[in-house]
Amino acid sequence: AMPTPAPKRRFKWEPPVLMVLVLALGAWLVWERKHAFTGIEPAPGTRTVELRVGNSRGVVEVTPADAPATSFRVMLRNGYVSQPLSPAQFAQQFGERALDDVTLPRANVLFRLFNITNWGGVAWAALGLIGQGIFSARFLVQWLASEKERKTVIPVAFWYLSLAGGVILFTYFVWRQDFVGVLGQSSGLVIYARNIKLAAKHRKAMSEAAAKPENAQS
Repeated sequence: AMPTPAPKRRFKWEPPVLMVLVLALGAWLVWERKHAFTGIEPAPGTRTVELRVGNSRGVVEVTPADAPATSFRVMLRNGYVSQPLSPAQFAQQFGERALDDVTLPRANVLFRLFNITNWGGVAWAALGLIGQGIFSARFLVQWLASEKERKTVIPVAFWYLSLAGGVILFTYFVWRQDFVGVLGQSSGLVIYARNIKLAAKHRKAMSEAAAKPENAQS
């Protein structure tokens, strides 16, 4: 009797689709939460520029370009709303450079998306994206290896990618002064390095065990 061919394994498309959907949801929430749930309600027709003063965050409301005179209002998340300020008053309180930033916003899409204020920040954000890309690739490697074996496995590459991505993200979070991110990566780096060392010791032991019969016969 002819042997029954093994059923063809179907590629699981659901996980990558869900990854893309979760990423899209996260990006949307980051973009929209700038003013959501903060109590800040700019007047209709105005535009806003993000503002941070010490530990307080909010926006500068700028009147439309077609208004008779440009004016600004500082609106903080703690509920503070200033009286309308003229350009001269705004510059007196915050400086000429801040006035330029709110009247002539630069690269606002990138700056707003990554919550940064200059092109140096874009370089750091790119570094963070590279680190996150490497860090996320470990899950792709682990998932593909598990799909191939039809069981949960963790290849050694998982730990190398974890360590490389973790080091980059640790550096990025230090620059962002994000203690939560630093805390999350600092403990992981030790675990990743330890697993790499254990994997190396295992390979060495396996190699020595495989060489013993040959040495015994010679």
